[in-house]
Amino acid sequence: MLDSPTIPVEVSTPVALLSAPVSVTPVRTNHPRGRWLWWFLCILLMLGAGAYFLWSKETAAKSAAAAAKATAQGPPPIPVVAAKSYQGNISIYYSGLGAVTPLATVTIRTRVDGQLMTIHYREGDTVQKGDLLVEIDDGPYQAALTQAQGQLIRDQALLDNARTDLTRYQTLAQQQAIPEQQLATQQATVHQDEGVVKLDAGQIEGAKVNLAYCKIAAPLTGRIGLRLVDPGNVVQTADTNGLVVITQMDPISAIFTISEDQLQVVLKRIATGQKLEVDAYDRAAKVKLAQGSLTTLDNQIDPTTGTLKLRATFDNAKGTLFPNQFVNARLLVQQKQGVTLVPTAAVQRNTSATYVYVVKPDSTVTVRPVTIGTTEGDASEVTAGLAPGEVLVTTGVDKLQEGAKVNAQIPTAKKAAK
Repeated sequence: MLDSPTIPVEVSTPVALLSAPVSVTPVRTNHPRGRWLWWFLCILLMLGAGAYFLWSKETAAKSAAAAAKATAQGPPPIPVVAAKSYQGNISIYYSGLGAVTPLATVTIRTRVDGQLMTIHYREGDTVQKGDLLVEIDDGPYQAALTQAQGQLIRDQALLDNARTDLTRYQTLAQQQAIPEQQLATQQATVHQDEGVVKLDAGQIEGAKVNLAYCKIAAPLTGRIGLRLVDPGNVVQTADTNGLVVITQMDPISAIFTISEDQLQVVLKRIATGQKLEVDAYDRAAKVKLAQGSLTTLDNQIDPTTGTLKLRATFDNAKGTLFPNQFVNARLLVQQKQGVTLVPTAAVQRNTSATYVYVVKPDSTVTVRPVTIGTTEGDASEVTAGLAPGEVLVTTGVDKLQEGAKVNAQIPTAKKAAK
């Protein structure tokens, strides 16, 4: 067989096919490790769901048990503020409205006419008795004094001469050298001149008094008010306003009233020689201004008001009391000692009884009827129904009823003071 001639063939590959990217699809294989990981995650998820279910069920059971326990125990304790009754002293006061009244008030007036020259005080100052206050022009009164003194000298000379003549006439009359009538006339002249001299002496004293009136001094110790006349003005004795007013400030008094029903108790205390204390409070009856004592009582009861006026005297060195100031006066008539006292806030009242809420040892409260005696400030006297040391509710009583359980808080003395 003849061999066929070999014909060379040139195969050319396109450039585009050679440069195109070749994508290789991976072959999925069932690997054992991936399958175990998936099963582990499923089991873990199931365990977590089971644990959450058990936890929620247990929590619900505990909540139900706690609710059942709370229901069995009743409502929670009511928070209240409490205090203990105690043994102490309490005072009985009679209160009355009054006003501060000075023991002395003087309006300074001039006793001579003249021009006001000098003022020696400052308005509002406290002056002492005898201090010089004002000076009035004393020129006319000094001149009148000089004239009276000159008149006295002249009349005294005439009197001396008449007495000399009388001595001579008496000698001549003994010798019967002159008639008796002449001697008698001379004696009358001497008596007349003696009267003139005495009159001149009186005029001198009057001039000296007027001269002294030109300098006006304080008649008492007290506070001086605003001046009513300025220097330079002419003042006269007929002026009714005066020059200035002085008011005694220390001691000072207050006049107040009490009911006529309270009078007999006060009279009994005074009859035993007891000195009754009086406290003066401000208009709101909260600030104590001064403490003094009862001085005197008026002599008649006012029939229109059924009250009696009383005067109390106070030391007023600090000037806390001022004339015409309104005050609440409290007259101490008795002090009870060793009685059972409770805070006034613990005392409750209704239309039929007075009672308190007593906290028992088991923290429950009971209503206790009590009898109240004297009430003074924040303390009240219990005359029956309570003993010292018992715990009473003072705040929160509006939420209480018989047998209610409470959580009582008793403030300490330090907190209570605040």
